[in-house]
Amino acid sequence: MLKPAFSTVACPEWTLDRVALAAGRLGFLGVELRTFDVSSRRFACDPALTDPAKTRRLMADAGVEVCSIATDCFFDALVLPPVIGHVISDTEVEIRRAKRAIDLAAELGAPVVRVYGFRIPGVDSRKTCVARIADRLRMVVDHADKTGVKLALQNAGSFATVSHAMEIIDAVNHPLLRLSYCVAAGTLAGESPSAALTRLVVAGVDRLAHLRIKDLRDGQPVPLGTGGVPVRAALTAATATLARADSWCIFEWDRAWLPDIGDPDFALEHASRTLYQWLATPAPHNSAHSSTTHSATLAAV
Repeated sequence: MLKPAFSTVACPEWTLDRVALAAGRLGFLGVELRTFDVSSRRFACDPALTDPAKTRRLMADAGVEVCSIATDCFFDALVLPPVIGHVISDTEVEIRRAKRAIDLAAELGAPVVRVYGFRIPGVDSRKTCVARIADRLRMVVDHADKTGVKLALQNAGSFATVSHAMEIIDAVNHPLLRLSYCVAAGTLAGESPSAALTRLVVAGVDRLAHLRIKDLRDGQPVPLGTGGVPVRAALTAATATLARADSWCIFEWDRAWLPDIGDPDFALEHASRTLYQWLATPAPHNSAHSSTTHSATLAAV
């Protein structure tokens, strides 16, 4: 089955122990921890600010896995001036940040680190930009190869569809680089979830790191299942298409960037309940839903 998790963009002020307890109580099997690197204090639950052994213990006690470390690393920056910029500029800042995130993931036992491509500058060609991003990502993946941690490129910016994101992934050509597929971003770019997920199965090899899900109405986040993003269709397509039976679907409630969108407790509980209904699997015994209520809800679907 697809395993439900949530991103800590929903709860930037929560401590890691509160994140772990909420995940266990609500029936999420995993969490994606957002990090801004060792010097940041933007999120109280940033895993870079806590001893990895403590984080592992908190999650294990709650019966929850760290399924991913999410970063804001982008690899599209131009080198300016074009030639001498390689000498006088620091062109590897994001590479070093991504490598630190990989080391953190390895210490936490997290299997994946999420990064971005991101946008093709107006002065650049697509081919040149893809090559530049791929060169930088190759250095990061080479570092990941020492740890076994996978790198996941999220579809966004100028690479919002599967086919565009795969331009970068194919250029890097490394088995540890996969796609973190955001259904909302792909939908807004005009692709259908079933077609997108089918493209990820290449010669029987699953290229998906995880599925990212959220719902939108008029561009604003709304509770799962109440907006216009075809999340349920994406889950159905993923279940039918993916080679692995233990892939993650990560719910995002973008309260870190939109603090007025609503209470994370309600959004997360609603998302968990909705996901278990859609996935048609029993909720864990430690979740907020009783088995009787959950079974009755499933019977009505």
